[in-house]
Amino acid sequence: MLLFPGLALCATLPHESPVPGGVKLIDLGTAGRTVPDVEADGHRALVVDVSGRWIAVIGIPLAAGPGIREVSLLGPSAPHHISFKVHDKRYVTQALTVAPSQVDLSAEDAARVDRERIGIDAALDRWSEREPDALTFAQPVPGVRSSSFGLRRIFNGQSRSPHSGMDIAAASGMPVLAPAAGEVVAMGNYFFNGNAVFIDHGRGLVSMYCHLSAINVTEGQHVSAGEVLGKVGMTGRATGPHLHWGLSLAHVWVDPALFLR
Repeated sequence: MLLFPGLALCATLPHESPVPGGVKLIDLGTAGRTVPDVEADGHRALVVDVSGRWIAVIGIPLAAGPGIREVSLLGPSAPHHISFKVHDKRYVTQALTVAPSQVDLSAEDAARVDRERIGIDAALDRWSEREPDALTFAQPVPGVRSSSFGLRRIFNGQSRSPHSGMDIAAASGMPVLAPAAGEVVAMGNYFFNGNAVFIDHGRGLVSMYCHLSAINVTEGQHVSAGEVLGKVGMTGRATGPHLHWGLSLAHVWVDPALFLR
C-alpha cells in the first residue's frame, strides 16, 4: 500500500494535514468493484474512488499525540495495517465569559446534556454506503471565518474540551446552505448547540450546523447542495450570532477548513 501525499493537491479531495484534528489521505490502489473496508480508531473509514483509485480519507482525533498511527485494511485474511506519521500541532487557548448556568450545570441540565449526547453520538456513528457527492465545499454561510477549530476554551475560568468546529460570523437570520447533498439524521434544540442540524453525506462523513435561529428541514429529509437548512442565530451556548460548522469523519471531528474549496 502506498501513502500518496500528492493526492492532497487533487481538487476533489480535502487538503491533507496529518496533525491532530487533521486529515490523512492513503492510496489503497486501483479501484475495483468492491469498496475496501478500512477501519480507523474502531470505526469504518471513508473510502472514495478518485480517478480510478481507492483513497481512504482518515480523520485524526484532536486528542492524538504526535507519532505513528495505524489504520487496518480488512479482508478475508488477517488485517493489513497501514502506518502513517502524525505531526505535532499546538492550538491556542481562549477565555470566554458566559452565563454561570451554562458552565456549572444543574442536575437537570446535566441529565439533559447526557441524553442529548446519546443522540449526537448516534448521528456521528451513522454509516451509509453511498459515496459523498463532494469532499470540497463552499462555506455554508458567507462571513468571516475564525481559526477557532482546536481552540482550548476556558469558560468562566474552567477549562473545557477543544473547540470541534469552525465559527463563521454572520448576521442573525442569514440562510445556512447545505454544502453537499445528504440526509438529515438528527435535528432539534440542544443545551450547548442550540438549534442544530446533522447531515449524513455518506460513508461516515457527517456535518453539523449549530446555534440556528430557525430550522428549515426535518429528520429523514434528503437535502441537495445549496438547500437552506436554517438561519444563523445564537441559540444554545453562544455569545453572539454565528454558525458553528462541524465535520466528522468516522466519529472524529476534523478541521472544516481542510474541506473548503
